[in-house]
Order: sequence, then structure tokens, then C-alpha cells
Amino acid sequence: MLTTRPATLAQIQQIYQHIPEFAAAHSLQDLQLRIGDAAHYALIAELDGQPVGFKLGYQTGDDTFYSWLGGVLPAFRRCGVAGRLLEEQERWARMQGFTRLTVKTRNQFRAMLTLLVSRHYQIIALEKKGEVADYRLLLEKIL
Repeated sequence: MLTTRPATLAQIQQIYQHIPEFAAAHSLQDLQLRIGDAAHYALIAELDGQPVGFKLGYQTGDDTFYSWLGGVLPAFRRCGVAGRLLEEQERWARMQGFTRLTVKTRNQFRAMLTLLVSRHYQIIALEKKGEVADYRLLLEKIL
């Protein structure tokens, strides 16, 4: 059974370091520095009690929540984990009074782009950086 639960940054970092696309670029200290004192939500997905994915975001404005990092372990992709995490993050953000949720992804992460667009996120900016596959797309959903 797939469930989600709040998590600590240390628990997030444990899963994060096993997501190949991230190449463990952020240490626990990096996560803590980035979040700082901002309101944040750290969420883990578990399948039969085993952590299989995470979502981490924080407040960036009075009404805006930024979905910063998220990932699913490769063996558990295409099982609805990312969608469940996104739904839970949106639900939490709404309950906290946020009216918009933003997320940035890279052009090369087509599964994430497809998920976001299918959930009514709209592209609001493009950041050209490196090769076309590395271009960053900023998406937003009005909650």
C-alpha cells in the first residue's frame, strides 16, 4: 500500500542521495541552508513501509509555495508515487493558505513535465542554461 507522511530533512536526504538524476548534489546542510527559516513541508512516500520517494518545498512569498526537490527511486517509478506526493503537497499548501504553487524542472525530465502539465501546471518562464536538455522550466499552478 502506498502512503505518504511528513518527514525530517535528514530522512529526505537519505532518499535523495539514491536518486540518480540528482547525483547527491546536496548535503543535509545544503538542504537546511536552502530552507532556512521558511515554512516548509518535507514529505516521504512509502510502499509497504519502505521509503520510495520524497517531495520537499518551502514558502517563497506570502501566497506562494515552491516545490523545490522531489524524486522517486528508479525501481518504483510509474507506480503513481510522484502523483501521490504532488497531490499531498498541493493539499497541504492549500490548507496552509497558499494560493499558488511553483516548481522548476529541466527540459530533460519529460516524465515530470508530463505529470505537471497533466495536473494543470502552466509554464511561466524558461531559463536557458547549458544544453537544451538542461533548460529550466518554471511552472505554476493556482491553488
